[in-house]
Amino acid sequence: MICRLGGGILVSLLLLLLSSAALRVGIGVGQAIAAGAEPDMPSDDRSMPLSCPPPPVALAEALREREKRVEIREVALAERISALDLSEAVIQQRLDELNMAETRLRATLSLADEAAEKDLAQLTEVYQAMKPKEAARLFDGMDPQFAAGFLGRMRPKEAAAILAGMSEPNAYAATALLAGRNANVPRE
Repeated sequence: MICRLGGGILVSLLLLLLSSAALRVGIGVGQAIAAGAEPDMPSDDRSMPLSCPPPPVALAEALREREKRVEIREVALAERISALDLSEAVIQQRLDELNMAETRLRATLSLADEAAEKDLAQLTEVYQAMKPKEAARLFDGMDPQFAAGFLGRMRPKEAAAILAGMSEPNAYAATALLAGRNANVPRE
C-alpha cells in the first residue's frame, strides 16, 4: 500500500512540475511574441502607424521646392491677368476714341461731299448758261470722263448742244462713257 500511495504522490508531483513548466513557457512565449512584433519601436511611439515610415528628407525637400515653384507661378499668373485686364481697358478706351474719330470724320466727309456736290451743281449751271460753242471748246479740252460727268448732270437740250459743238472723237468718248456708266448696275 505504501508503494501504491508513494507512486500516486510521485505522479501528482510530476504533474504539478510539468504544469508549472508549461505555464512558464506559455507566459514567456507571449512576451517573446509581443516583443518580436515591435522590435525597434520605442515604447512612447506606439501611436504611429507601423506601415508608414517617416518621409525621406529628399522627398520632403522636393515637395517644398515644388510648392515654392507653384507659388511663384501663381504670382506670375496673377500679374499677367492684371496686365491683361489693364491692356483690355486701354484697348477699349482706344476703340471708343476711334469710334468717336470715325463719327467726326464721317461728319466732315459728309460736309465735304455736300460742299463738293454744291460746287459741281453750280459749275454745271455755269456750263449750261454758256453759249454752246464756248462750252464745247472747253469740253473738248477736258478729259472725256470729266466732260461726261458734267454732261450727265446737264439738262438734255444743253448737253446735246455742247456735244454737237465738240470734236467728233471727244464727243464720241463722252457719249460712250455716259452710256456705259450704268452698265454694271444689276437689272433685277
